[in-house]
Amino acid sequence: MGEWDFLGRLLDKVQTHSTVVGKIWLTVLFVFRILVLGAGAEKVWGDEQSDFICNTEQPGCENVCYDHAFPISHVRFWVLQIISVSTPTLVYLGHVLHVIHMEKKVRESMKRQVQDEQLSLLLRKGYKLPKYSKDNGKVNIRGRLLKSYVVSLLCKILLEVAFILGQYYLYGFTLQPQYICSRFPCPHKVDCFLSRPTEKSIFIWFMLIVACVSLLLNLIEIFYLCVKKLSGCLKQKQDYTVTPVTPDPVQKAFRDKDAMIQSWMNRELELQRRELGKDPAKSTASQDHSVNMEEVHI
Repeated sequence: MGEWDFLGRLLDKVQTHSTVVGKIWLTVLFVFRILVLGAGAEKVWGDEQSDFICNTEQPGCENVCYDHAFPISHVRFWVLQIISVSTPTLVYLGHVLHVIHMEKKVRESMKRQVQDEQLSLLLRKGYKLPKYSKDNGKVNIRGRLLKSYVVSLLCKILLEVAFILGQYYLYGFTLQPQYICSRFPCPHKVDCFLSRPTEKSIFIWFMLIVACVSLLLNLIEIFYLCVKKLSGCLKQKQDYTVTPVTPDPVQKAFRDKDAMIQSWMNRELELQRRELGKDPAKSTASQDHSVNMEEVHI
């Protein structure tokens, strides 16, 4: 089990950045796949080649028949399956750590900027406010992280289905006590016998059921994320239409600036209206004055 410690430590970090269903999936992976594989399956398949006995003395016939019966050992197949299924989760973990690291830098930059004008300057320079992670290190699965999480789930679903079909194509889902082989260099049809086929078949069905449970959990998690996203959108729409949104300091600063510009524009328009209103009065006054002058002249 020592070789699984590194993978276990990495996957343990994912638990803090996954959903409730994702935590259940990781528990199933640890307990019912890794632990069972390391504790029981490796011992059951430890004698699979040494106790694969064929009723012939032809050199090389037994090895050829064993290679044809088991192209890859069940244990190595399950190890490859666990590592492959865990890889999308590890890629998602790398994305989460990258986002946390970048937003940590943004927080450090924001701490140096105290006034709203300087904060607005930061935004104009291209900085983004932290929206995926919190100060305590927890993340909100939304936006890019939600897309990355869903892609990892889809990859896990495809890999689970591919390995289940591959297992059925390579060995089937049960082992027969007798295996008949007629490959070269066997002189004729040779009967070969497996060791403990019933016990191995039980482990095969157990690992198959656990793989199906993992597949079902991934499907449930996608459905859970879709429902959660839909309910969040409906709630946000309801809050937008019914309750006023509390402005944050940066938005308030931009609104104050916009209000100032709008007030200045209104003032300029008012001054122009007044000037336009005064000009006709001036022209009328000048005309009246000229008429009066003409009357006096006469």
